[in-house]
Amino acid sequence: MTKLGRELASKGINVISLSVGEPDFNTPDHVKNAAKQALDENYTRYSPVPGYPDLRQAIVNKLKTENNLDYDISQIVVSTGAKQSLSNVILTLIDPDDEVIIPTPYWVSYSEMVTLAEGKSVFIDTDIESNFKITPAQLEAAITPKSKLFMFSSPCNPTGSVYSKEELAALVAVFEKHPNIYILSDEIYEHINFVDKHESIAQFDSIKDRVIIVNGFSKAFAMTGWRLGYIAANKEIAAANDKLQGQTTSGTCSIAQRAGIVAYEQGLESVLKMKEAFLRRRELVYNLLNEIPGVKTNLPDGAFYFFPEISSFFGKKDADGNVIKDSADLALYLLNVGHVATVGGDSFGNNNYIRLSYAASDESLVEALRRIKEALGKLA
Repeated sequence: MTKLGRELASKGINVISLSVGEPDFNTPDHVKNAAKQALDENYTRYSPVPGYPDLRQAIVNKLKTENNLDYDISQIVVSTGAKQSLSNVILTLIDPDDEVIIPTPYWVSYSEMVTLAEGKSVFIDTDIESNFKITPAQLEAAITPKSKLFMFSSPCNPTGSVYSKEELAALVAVFEKHPNIYILSDEIYEHINFVDKHESIAQFDSIKDRVIIVNGFSKAFAMTGWRLGYIAANKEIAAANDKLQGQTTSGTCSIAQRAGIVAYEQGLESVLKMKEAFLRRRELVYNLLNEIPGVKTNLPDGAFYFFPEISSFFGKKDADGNVIKDSADLALYLLNVGHVATVGGDSFGNNNYIRLSYAASDESLVEALRRIKEALGKLA
């Protein structure tokens, strides 16, 4: 959808993109200055495969200070973005026919990474009524003798759902009965969280050794193009990820790593300012979505997405008589008629929804929602 939106924009059409999953803020100046300093200090050679020791120590310190989690640098592997971190974990853990349990909706690449590792994705469906969160009973029902890994994100892309400590504890009680299952916890949206505080499933000692945290700098510090992510895991898994990465990409960009150290060592002031803007925009979009007949939405607790239910428009026709059959059709219709780029929920495993990113200016959001409302009103 981003590509199609750019193609329309290249023809002179004013397209508002709500399809991209990245902050619309610039990387903080102190982080950019650290990169410039790294160049001046000639950090231009190959970096260690698992990351510079002082960056890994900064990550260890962050996990202790912010999350009360104890790791040492041998348990940290820095990669070229959290996406590579996810892929590394799956490729090192999953053998052919191993089952990976994934709640839906899920980030689009999860299941494809499992396919690449020749594993099998087992989906647990959720919906807007449950705020897109699974129950312990659903988790238990999905587990089989072939289950090897459970992977999820909190805050979630695409729904913005956030698991509370109590909800995580209930899932942990299930994992305690199944000691052969690892848990991959994607926490990349940790700091864009509108509830009390971020809760990591790694805080539970009974399963911590089986938890692999994936995190990074892209969302919190608006560093999407810097490609800097990491895992925190037990030493055996970390060593396996180190070994795999050494045979694929080797060490992550040296300049990005030096900038990452400063990002973690100089506090969260810029992160909190960005979070304030997202909170304001969340309220704005929530109110505007609720004004559109046929659209059903919840109020997300984190990230910068809405995942509204739009199945009431299926079966309707546009002005040319084309039938809207699914979320992909609706997203394409909104692009071509409303000139707003969104993403169909089928990409995330839930076809009755679309994803809207509110990582855009207030003015753009107001205009985008006006266009969406007008375009949907034309369907008959």
